[in-house]
Amino acid sequence: MEQRNPLPPFTEETATQKIQMAEDAWNSKDPVRVSKAYTIDSEWRNRNQFINGRDEIVSFLTKKWESELNYKLKKEYWAHTGNRIAVRFEYEYQNAAGQWFRAYGNENWEFDENGYMAKRYASINDLAIEDKDRKFK
Repeated sequence: MEQRNPLPPFTEETATQKIQMAEDAWNSKDPVRVSKAYTIDSEWRNRNQFINGRDEIVSFLTKKWESELNYKLKKEYWAHTGNRIAVRFEYEYQNAAGQWFRAYGNENWEFDENGYMAKRYASINDLAIEDKDRKFK
C-alpha cells in the first residue's frame, strides 16, 4: 500500500500538517478526494451515525454537502500521541431555506502505519446563526 505522509508517530509539527491536509480536503467538498485519506475499512462515528469504509464515506459526504450549502471548515490542533490526533473544529453552512449554522466539535483520529486514518470519532453540535455573525466569509 502507498504511504500517505506524514506518518506516525506524530510530532506536533507533523500532526498539524495532517490537520491542515484534512481541512484542505474537506473544504474542497470532493467526497472522493476526502475518502482517499482513510483506510479502505475506516470506522467513523459522526454525530449519531456509524460509517464503515470508503464507499460509505463517499455516500455520507455526498449527502452532507448536498444539504450543507456554502460549507467552510476550520480545524485546530488540540493534542496528539503516537498514531492519534485530537482536533477541535468549527464550520459554517447554510441550509436550503437560507438559514446559516455554525457547527462546533471535536474529532479523535487514529492512523495506520501508512498514514491513513483508520478511525474517526466526531462529536458535533450545531448553532443557528445570523449572516452578520458568520466567521468564515
